[in-house]
Amino acid sequence: MPKNEVQKRRGRLPSIEVVDLFCGIGGLSYGMKSEGFKILAGFDLDWTCQYAYETNNEAKFIYKDIRQVKKEDIIPFYSKKSVRVLAGCAPCQPFSSYAFKNKKKDEDKYNLLYEFGRLVKDVQPDIVTMENVPAITSFKLRSVLGDFVETLRSENYHVSFQVVYCPDYGIPQTRKRLVLLASRLGEIELIPPTHKKEEYVTVKDVIGNLPELEAGEVCSEDPLHRCRTLSPLNMQRMIATPYGGSWKDWPEELQLECHKKDGGKSFGSVYGRMVWDEPAPTMTTECTGIGNGRFGHPEQNRAISAREAALIQTFPATYKFFPNEQEVSLAKASRYIGNAVPPRLGEVIAESIKQHIRTHK
Repeated sequence: MPKNEVQKRRGRLPSIEVVDLFCGIGGLSYGMKSEGFKILAGFDLDWTCQYAYETNNEAKFIYKDIRQVKKEDIIPFYSKKSVRVLAGCAPCQPFSSYAFKNKKKDEDKYNLLYEFGRLVKDVQPDIVTMENVPAITSFKLRSVLGDFVETLRSENYHVSFQVVYCPDYGIPQTRKRLVLLASRLGEIELIPPTHKKEEYVTVKDVIGNLPELEAGEVCSEDPLHRCRTLSPLNMQRMIATPYGGSWKDWPEELQLECHKKDGGKSFGSVYGRMVWDEPAPTMTTECTGIGNGRFGHPEQNRAISAREAALIQTFPATYKFFPNEQEVSLAKASRYIGNAVPPRLGEVIAESIKQHIRTHK
């Protein structure tokens, strides 16, 4: 067969269909959808995510505990001639470093990854992808990840996983995530980094042109561009925080008692300001509060807004989080955004899968 005909055939892709476990508001699904994948359904135990998931992904949201999900709930969504992808990000809190100190509280949640493995065995998708925190590779949790990988390999999947530094793929935050890919078609791996250090997307690149806000203000043109109010004391602290600085730069009378203790001195970024020309810190479920990390605006005396957090997470400005964004709960918005897989990471995973299919189909 002529070389150009081989290339032409390899350029054509079959329909790639995705069911997303632990889908949340749909960051992973949306990234895959942006790369042409057909998103069929998402499963999650937080029913309040339904609007955002279905509206942005044009897919069915199923409110169901993963422990109760069976293959009969998933298989009928797939069509016969498609490449079937089963995706998911088991909640990362039980695998975080914080959880190590509170093991009794979170221990039962370790089983969620085993439930994912059970469904892989029952559904037999062509490709599996899982995203989680890097701590899952640590000594204390290696058996959890190892058991999941062994389950996949016992079902004839080729497995690869690596810790991704998000700025290397155009995501403007210093988030690190473990990304696992597994395929029954052959060897599979994540595409190489797309950005060198001098090409990293920065805070200024993504939020530098947004309208200025005072603490507690809501932008009249964008109701998601809203930020928390500050108490008079916290406003003094914000004003006393220089560009790129933190509580360590405050006069002693503004410092919290906990920060004066030896244990508190290690939390150097708390009440800190971001820097324009660098990626932002990792967005968390409390990323709109100045006391929860380096979430202060680089110049304005406030924490970042929900819109700024969403843009840093690579959600497009068109993404719909609420039916009525005039009545936005900042706590809920922060939780949705902080818990989400950055859509850009979903795109990277999808690009990797497409490259893999072109090679092996």
